[in-house]
Amino acid sequence: MLFSNGIALCIVLATAVTLNEHGVTNILTAAQAAEALKPIAGEFAFAVFALGIIGTGLLAVPVLAGSAAFAVSEVLGWKSGLSRGFHEARGFYAIIIAATAMGTVMGALEVDPIKALVWSAIVNGVISVPIMLVMMLIGQSEAIMGELTMSTRHRFFGWAATGVMALAVGFMLVTSF
Repeated sequence: MLFSNGIALCIVLATAVTLNEHGVTNILTAAQAAEALKPIAGEFAFAVFALGIIGTGLLAVPVLAGSAAFAVSEVLGWKSGLSRGFHEARGFYAIIIAATAMGTVMGALEVDPIKALVWSAIVNGVISVPIMLVMMLIGQSEAIMGELTMSTRHRFFGWAATGVMALAVGFMLVTSF
């Protein structure tokens, strides 16, 4: 994970430096991002960018819809799994269908994908703090975990990560308003 995030950071920084060098400093839409690549990538920049977005979507949609379906099904105690048929796991498949439909509707309504990504990152960051808190409490509870509670080292790093995340969210909220 550290390696892939390091690569992602390098891609973001290289892109920002390259675009800034060409005077592109404010990109609000996917079309603007594709257009900004034209001086660097040439006439096929829009096509390459579009293929990249489509490829990313084809990879991400099933994973995101499936992970949402697994999470909701587990919380609600529904049968889940892609190995089960539709009649056996109706709720699970209904969530996959609903999540895919919501994404399709957002595309049809021309929701700005850049703003949607920013807002989804903000929401994910804010809700991660209570989720991490509950996970830490469950992980160290002998009543829930029995002999499999977290080690002292895992507690330390888990609470440290939760604290850092809470500070980041707090800093974001204080500096945004």
